[in-house]
Amino acid sequence: MTLTIGHIQPVVALIAGILILVAPKLLNYIVAFFFIVTGILGLGILR
Repeated sequence: MTLTIGHIQPVVALIAGILILVAPKLLNYIVAFFFIVTGILGLGILR
């Protein structure tokens, strides 16, 4: 199985959702991290 950007983003979203349910105070950090990772992947800096 190969992981592409199409596979990584839903996995990150799922993990972030679970973390938000477990520790709601982490919401700001999780959202910021998700935006940073999505932006980096969208720009093609990481492949």
